[in-house]
Amino acid sequence: MILTSALVCLALNVYHEARDQSTAGQIAVAQVVINRTNDDRYPNTVCEVVQQGPVYKNTDLPVRHKCQFSWYCDGKKDYAEDTEALTKALAVASTVIDGQTIDIVDGATHYHAVYVHPDWAKTKVKTVRIDNHIFYRWQGTEHYQEYIPPPLPRPLNLFEGVQDD
Repeated sequence: MILTSALVCLALNVYHEARDQSTAGQIAVAQVVINRTNDDRYPNTVCEVVQQGPVYKNTDLPVRHKCQFSWYCDGKKDYAEDTEALTKALAVASTVIDGQTIDIVDGATHYHAVYVHPDWAKTKVKTVRIDNHIFYRWQGTEHYQEYIPPPLPRPLNLFEGVQDD
């Protein structure tokens, strides 16, 4: 596995936001970041999405407790102490970045833990609950387009044009 900045940023986000969740819960958290990179309301890169939030004037230090992902600006150390959990987070992040998973959160760009009740949740459409997180997407479909598979081709009729004797 080649470690890119996007992979490291996504893995750290999965680690800090969902290391105690199931694999599906970790994929869901990673998918939210990817969904944000594909939404014009958010930055275009994984690291910019993960690190999004206001910074103190004339610095690059994030304002405490004002980031999109709380772990990034909670004032605690951001390194991963649990190497086993980090290894799993790296595998999950790699799988999601490489597009090897489906969007199990149905276009969600937001989530929160079940024990908090943010005001913004009232303005979003709930898509799914996975483990201890509830996922949401924007209302309307102008920024989320559901994948609709193309129609199946008409079955080949080997006997078309053949007449009975």
